[in-house]
Amino acid sequence: MVTRTDSVGEREFQRILERKESELDRALRHRDGIVIEKSADPMDEIQYATERDQAIRGVDRDSSLLRQVKAALRRIRDGSFGTCIGCETAISQKRLAAVPWASSCIQCQEAADRAGLEGEDVSETLTKAA
Repeated sequence: MVTRTDSVGEREFQRILERKESELDRALRHRDGIVIEKSADPMDEIQYATERDQAIRGVDRDSSLLRQVKAALRRIRDGSFGTCIGCETAISQKRLAAVPWASSCIQCQEAADRAGLEGEDVSETLTKAA
């Protein structure tokens, strides 16, 4: 039997996830670091390009996390929050406390990481495979 997160716990996770969603939305709106700056000095150009690349990686990371947070909020709404999408067992409260947007139990996530899916939400991978 799958043990789901109780409704009080889900409400707290929902508040945490909504705050994280709002924080990520704000961060993604402020993308000043991606602006292409020109300089006559080649060393400045290299520095600007490096800073821009770092900013782009940050935006990519935040965008990916925002998708995971929104997916977790959808799981709360549809009643599947706290259940692993891989094996359909309960995700531990300890894992959810650390990573509230987790869609997989630790065993399934570790298996996905070993398979080379690091950093990618397993639910997105399964959706792409379908």
